[in-house]
Amino acid sequence: MKYIYKERLRAGTVELMNYIQSEGIELWIYTTSFRSERYIRGLFRCYGIKPDQVVNGQRHADEVQKDHAEGMPSKYPSKYRIDLHIDDDISVAQNGRTYGFRVFTVGEQDDEWAEKIKAEIAKIRNRNEKQ
Repeated sequence: MKYIYKERLRAGTVELMNYIQSEGIELWIYTTSFRSERYIRGLFRCYGIKPDQVVNGQRHADEVQKDHAEGMPSKYPSKYRIDLHIDDDISVAQNGRTYGFRVFTVGEQDDEWAEKIKAEIAKIRNRNEKQ
């Protein structure tokens, strides 16, 4: 399998994704990549992860950009009611501020990134429970 999938996941990703799913939270993969959904699911399956949904570049173009004459952001998680989008691209965070979706930006050198995301999930849950 390692010859089919050249991508490697960030250290701590598998544990974080398992935690997310064990908490009963839907796990979506949202990527600008035009790799097929089957390929993306296969990559994560190699790590024992079964995403609930995959949004690749094609699905984004078909469902988000589709009839908009103006350019839409490269990712638009609120279209799919995603409460928290995690990304390493600062431009996605900037789009989040512009278009009103929540982004947790993961820096290159942050050994505590997964714990910070768990804390962010707890904040969102607390906020949702109060509503």
